Amino acid sequence: MKIRPDVLRTYQSIHTWTGITTGLLLFIAFFAGALTMFKPQIEQWATPPQQHLSPINHADLDQLIQTSFEQFDKATEGFTIHFDHKSSPMTWYEKGGGRGFRLDDSLRHATLNDDGSLTTQLSGSNELGELIDHLHRTAGIPGTVGHEDLGVLILGLAALLYFIALISGVIILLPTLVKSLFALRQHKGANRFWLDSHNLVGVISLPFHIIIAWTVVVFAFHDPFYGGLRLVYGEQTMFEPMPKSETAYSFEQLPSINTHIERVNQLASDYQIKSMEYAKLNSVSPSLAAEVVANDRVMRGGYSDFVFINPYTLDVLFTTVNQAENGIYGEIVNSFFGLHFGNYGGGLTRWVYFSLGLLGAFLFYSGNLLWLEKRRQKQQQQSRSVGVMSSLTIGVCLGSLLGVSCAMLATKWLYLLTEQINHSYLACYYVAFFAAIVYSFARGQPLPQSTCYSCWL
Repeated sequence: MKIRPDVLRTYQSIHTWTGITTGLLLFIAFFAGALTMFKPQIEQWATPPQQHLSPINHADLDQLIQTSFEQFDKATEGFTIHFDHKSSPMTWYEKGGGRGFRLDDSLRHATLNDDGSLTTQLSGSNELGELIDHLHRTAGIPGTVGHEDLGVLILGLAALLYFIALISGVIILLPTLVKSLFALRQHKGANRFWLDSHNLVGVISLPFHIIIAWTVVVFAFHDPFYGGLRLVYGEQTMFEPMPKSETAYSFEQLPSINTHIERVNQLASDYQIKSMEYAKLNSVSPSLAAEVVANDRVMRGGYSDFVFINPYTLDVLFTTVNQAENGIYGEIVNSFFGLHFGNYGGGLTRWVYFSLGLLGAFLFYSGNLLWLEKRRQKQQQQSRSVGVMSSLTIGVCLGSLLGVSCAMLATKWLYLLTEQINHSYLACYYVAFFAAIVYSFARGQPLPQSTCYSCWL
């Protein structure tokens, strides 16, 4: 296939500048995103086993709940029942709680002894997995705009440019795609070998990157999308509003847990219940959020689906399990989440997404190095802007790798000092991250070609 040289140069310029302006942010997002494929396993590994109390039989859960209510007022506000044997049977927040990245929550664990007496212990929550997920979603950029993280919006814009870079990169390769796709020409020098590797990774993982780019845009700008839909719907309601109750409930009216298990099983018959979180029990708007898992299908959450019911009336408040009444819209929305999270094929799909995530990080790093090497060959004396980009490329990429690694390696040692280690996680990450950047700028001169390439290896 032949394309005019001037057209190729135009698309090469588009590919270069869209890639160079977003590559470092996307490197962090993809590297952290690869790790989030195993976020529950990371959190389990990072949490000391002594923080989890012994499991009990399901038949004893009502007794556990009632005994906890009698001895701890905080439990009557809300609690979580865990059905996996790797967690304490019952937990609730003595301090904090809610969704998002929180650093100083206090979690109380509860179980029953063999004689039926209550045993509890207080511990801090471990947010290592949430820290890595936060990096994936924001690239570590602090601040908020309204109720949305600033980093999420910036990565949404980066994803738009990233999509343009993908398409322009494919157009550049079209004339030589067939004969040079799998040609890794080592004998023509390191620069050619890395260019071939960059092209190969980009082409074979193109469907994955297109999926990630568009789902990130949807996640980042869903509010503006819905705002645009209001121009179409006008005063008409787009979604059925949640019915408001004027009935005040009290925890003394709470049905048995078997009643809730049966109700959730009716709504998600092919799923396994992982946990049930009760909230606002003494209010007009109580809720029970059941986390359900089925690894053989697309799930709306990163690792599960959710069923929300009123714990007193058993009415359905909301569910991400794709019911027939949701129609094609429900399937489309679920597919956006499932394709991004890679939760539809069990462990195999997670490993595939993990590998593709790391290859994506390689793609952005190698793209920056190829641009820097091209500028080095063209310029007898390196310009200031190229020197800054050279230092940022090495510093940001190496810093994000070191930052996450230091936080993970420090986990077991930090618990020797304090139970609340989440602030220390942040300190470990940002100290290592900025130290790597300072080191890269302190060198003054750009790294030689062989050193730049070997940094990845």
